[in-house]
Amino acid sequence: MRPAEPADVEAIAELRAMVMRPDLERLGRFDEHRVRQRLRDSFSPRHTSVILAGGAFAGCVTVRPAEDGQWLEHFYLAPRVQGRGLGSAVLRTLLDRTDADGLPVRLNVLQGSAARRLYERHGFTVEVQDPIDIYMVRLPEAPFNGQAGRRWWSVQPP
Repeated sequence: MRPAEPADVEAIAELRAMVMRPDLERLGRFDEHRVRQRLRDSFSPRHTSVILAGGAFAGCVTVRPAEDGQWLEHFYLAPRVQGRGLGSAVLRTLLDRTDADGLPVRLNVLQGSAARRLYERHGFTVEVQDPIDIYMVRLPEAPFNGQAGRRWWSVQPP
């Protein structure tokens, strides 16, 4: 990962439109212009990381401070890298950081999105939902042996 730059906004907006299109169409909410503009309007290079795979742009993720912890937003991976564990690796890295800071993490995911399973595997639970969105939270994990995010059952044998 590398810090995002203002010039990354259009590549990220295009990725968002491509990745979210199937779920938004299924929900009757896809709008070619709006899907990109919502990203442009909320883009924060300061809180966004660009995900690279083999040196090439593969996705992005934003973790922005909020009153009640952190918000995980705009987590998109290009279809060519999905299903290979990259999303889990990025999420584990981010959650280790927020655990070390003792902060809960919130996010929202569209109803019916496959991304919900990824978040549930990493400890997110549903707080509230409506016909379009599911709002989820993950409370910080207690440190184990001085390392946040490292539970006894996740330690790999030698």
